[in-house]
Amino acid sequence: MVFSSLLFLFTYLPIVLLIYYLSPLKWRNGVLLIFNLIFYGWGEPVYIVIMFASIAIDYTHGMLVEKCKKKGNDRGARMAVASSVIFNLALLFFFKYWDFLAGSLAALGLDFMPILGVSLPIGISFYTFQTMSYTIDVYRGDAQVQRNIVSFGTFVTLFPQLIAGPIIKYKDLGEQLDHRDHTAERFASGVEIFVVGLAKKVLLANNLGMLWDAYKALPTEELTVLGAWLGVVAFSLQLYFDFSGYSDMAIGLGRMLGFEFLKNFDYPYISRSITEFWRRWHISLGSWFREYVYIPMGGNRVSRSRLCFNLLVVWGLTGIWHGASWNFLLWGLYFGVLLMLEKLWLKKWIDRWPRVIQHIYTLFLVLVSWAIFAVEDFGQLGGYLAAMFGLAGGGLTDGAFGYYLGSYGPSLLAACVASTPLMASLWRRLPKRAEQVLLPVVLLAGLLLCTAYLVDATYNPFLYFRF
Repeated sequence: MVFSSLLFLFTYLPIVLLIYYLSPLKWRNGVLLIFNLIFYGWGEPVYIVIMFASIAIDYTHGMLVEKCKKKGNDRGARMAVASSVIFNLALLFFFKYWDFLAGSLAALGLDFMPILGVSLPIGISFYTFQTMSYTIDVYRGDAQVQRNIVSFGTFVTLFPQLIAGPIIKYKDLGEQLDHRDHTAERFASGVEIFVVGLAKKVLLANNLGMLWDAYKALPTEELTVLGAWLGVVAFSLQLYFDFSGYSDMAIGLGRMLGFEFLKNFDYPYISRSITEFWRRWHISLGSWFREYVYIPMGGNRVSRSRLCFNLLVVWGLTGIWHGASWNFLLWGLYFGVLLMLEKLWLKKWIDRWPRVIQHIYTLFLVLVSWAIFAVEDFGQLGGYLAAMFGLAGGGLTDGAFGYYLGSYGPSLLAACVASTPLMASLWRRLPKRAEQVLLPVVLLAGLLLCTAYLVDATYNPFLYFRF
């Protein structure tokens, strides 16, 4: 079940909200846990077993960490944390990377690992990272152990962000599991954020995704320079509005249920360096890797050679986290090298450039990265990159480019404007009374437009579900 579906919008969500708010406060986590499991099991009921295993393992390991710490047994506490982390990583490796590694080894003539053909549980990359944060936070003293297994199960399975994030660290949500505010103002702001996210996804991401699919399907020898760039621009906007739209919907749903999730995107395409881009893009993932991997490795308080090593490890892991394919590893290392260059040499020069040059520099490198990210087949990827730089023989442009630009021009323009703070800035300048009158009208119009699109459309993918 996806948020941008008629089933979710007009059946599942109203039922959840009705029963949740009719339930006494002390029962609401239990009600949520049941609905979380229904939501996850809608498409893959067999994998609910994994949820129960994650809840049981991490809950008991959290209790064990606290018990060892109270006895002054730091070694035992660290072993409990390590055991929990190993379980979660083993779970992630088996379902996500086993067949990838087995296939890669088989291509080299090493066939000692059988290809199992196990399907990937939806959202496993997100919820395994969340559950790992629990025992680590308890060990560090950043969070209290959760003694109520129903409340802990609610954290692990929380449906608004279960499938595609944002990644929630336990220390940011632990207190809210036991004490959270349910106010009309918070609920109303949640509805507003949700509808904005739905519009991003349905009205912008879906339309631009069809343009990207058209260019991705072309043989590389038919790709022109302008066509290849138009395709990757469409993908970059599709990915941003797909994922940021989903994150907004998750944050909005959280508020409707009394939770406060941290922002996951902050207009990344207005960045003036790659360093700034990654402070604005997928903030929850960057924060997780920084706090649980990069800083424990020494962060940037190390020698230059060690800093380079730390960055390459973290960004190699960031890349492969996104998918079991070599292009994702290459994509991660690409950013690792760029960030390394900026930290050690380039940043002081970039800061001296005119702002427009800084934006062009950043967007150029980011667009190249999305080509690497989007095309998994290395042969096709090489051909696509060659086309972008005029090395594929397709020429500068063709009639198809003009047709697609004319057809998708309004959507591209709207998406480019919406990827900046311009509209939000103009909205904030409205008189308070005008904002109060216009807001419900705009939200209702947006919901009706999205509904009409969903009734008529068959193209409605969520890109990050496969991660």
